[in-house]
Amino acid sequence: MKLTDSLTPRKVVFFGGLILGAIIIYPNISCLIHDLLNCAEPSTCVPLLIGYFVYRFLFFWFVSWGLLTVNIYYLSNNSLPDRLQKTFFLSVLAYAFYGGIAYAINRFMDCFSGMLVLQFVIAWIISTLAGHIYILSLRQLKIEQENEQLKMETLQSRYEALSNQINPHFFFNSLNSLTALVRCNQKERTLEYINKLSGVFRYILQSEKKGLVTLNDELQFLDAYRYLIEVRYANKISFQITIDEKERHLKIPVLSLLPLIENVIKHNVIDSEHFMVVSVSLNEGFELVVSNPIREKTYVITKTGVGLTNLASRFALLQNKQIRIEKENGVFCVYLPLIEETV
Repeated sequence: MKLTDSLTPRKVVFFGGLILGAIIIYPNISCLIHDLLNCAEPSTCVPLLIGYFVYRFLFFWFVSWGLLTVNIYYLSNNSLPDRLQKTFFLSVLAYAFYGGIAYAINRFMDCFSGMLVLQFVIAWIISTLAGHIYILSLRQLKIEQENEQLKMETLQSRYEALSNQINPHFFFNSLNSLTALVRCNQKERTLEYINKLSGVFRYILQSEKKGLVTLNDELQFLDAYRYLIEVRYANKISFQITIDEKERHLKIPVLSLLPLIENVIKHNVIDSEHFMVVSVSLNEGFELVVSNPIREKTYVITKTGVGLTNLASRFALLQNKQIRIEKENGVFCVYLPLIEETV
């Protein structure tokens, strides 16, 4: 927490004036002790000396409070030289007022001593500098807050743009599968497909308002999506999910699994001779591992890399972590880092 977060202008004026007044009056303590010890008529001069000391402290507190108030509230947009010039005239007026009252009380007091002048100079300079520094700190804090807000808005806009790239591709594929079921006049499977599809659509549409979700939410989505894939590929693709229930509270960016499954389907041959098994597990490093055997299609596929690039960007934005992609021994693996979000 920055100092300016807890010190409001009112607190700075009040306590700053109090502290500065105490610092300015500090040299007079030794003088007061000396005068009290050498007082010829204690019954007369002691009350006067103490009263004058208290008056001096209260006056400098008031002067410091006033100068800080002027600098913080009324000269907040002025340059430092301009502040010094304007508060100088206020300090001169304060000195004249103080001197006049002190002289009226007792013309033998140090109304025009060098120490008194120095104390007013200190009050003038320190109050002006303190006010100027505090205003600069507030401006810096405001700039940092605005930059942070702008950064968050930019990240949110980028994330929404990335999320919106997912939806059209998935929607078209799902509608094509539904059309095939209708043409085959499979009413029960069509109704089940529509039911699962509505759940998947609901999750995708709600994802625009989410950032991180639990791993359990993603796996429930995958369970519904799996039915759509099985229908689409006539049960020639299956999923092996081996994740303990106690680990499903970990967080992951919403819709992390969808582009990975779509990537498997796009780049691999899936037919009766090439049965596809997609494995979803959790390793010791708390990474979600999605793997599949590599069975590249014989015809040329335009590899845009949008899906994995999109996924990597969302992990970088939301978790400040990187995904890992490995190809080894004919197996394609994607490692997604999970986090345990704390409240």
